[in-house]
Amino acid sequence: MLRQPTAHLITDVELNRLVRDLLYTVPPHESDISEPKVPATFAVLSPSRHHARSMHSGSRGVAEPDPSDIDLEPAISVITERAQALTRATGAAIALRRGAEIVCRARTGRTAPDLGVCLQTTSGISGECVRTGEVVMCNDAERDQQVDIATCRRLGVRSILAAPLRHFRRTLGVFEVLSSVPNAFHEGDIATMQMLSSTMVAAISRLAANRSVQRAKVS
Repeated sequence: MLRQPTAHLITDVELNRLVRDLLYTVPPHESDISEPKVPATFAVLSPSRHHARSMHSGSRGVAEPDPSDIDLEPAISVITERAQALTRATGAAIALRRGAEIVCRARTGRTAPDLGVCLQTTSGISGECVRTGEVVMCNDAERDQQVDIATCRRLGVRSILAAPLRHFRRTLGVFEVLSSVPNAFHEGDIATMQMLSSTMVAAISRLAANRSVQRAKVS
């Protein structure tokens, strides 16, 4: 994470249960139906070895998931609400790629941006998160020169924690929690957002795979 202490790994039982519950909101891939069920752990956030080999093989026709092309409900709303609750934020939002733009697709709380709003990707906290693919935190918007101070004041935001939604080397979007008070987030919140971001990417990947199977059947 840029300019912040390294986050700790999450081993919390409640968060492990949250991962399981969130992934169960996503329909399973057809190839998973015949496989034996095992208890969900944080390991489910990682792609299978076969999938990892395919993705790292370069441009061999393996399509990246397109979040603008799939229905992410109810997982995206559930995970946004949980992020706000777990980090004690006054707002949370998930913005995903739609062509060249990154658009707010889910939001909760009074300090979150409106649905459909395009995030700035050339400047600000969101832009730095997209460009670097790393977690970025602002402790006080009134003292941080890189934030969009006009937008922060309009929304009543003082603290921001932004985590990238990374699928291998591509950033699919940004997951943010926001607070109306300065210094609202700490290292534990960083780890929580990293875990929730991985969960969201896992949901996107699974839904994209399901959509590809359905299209193949139609064709």
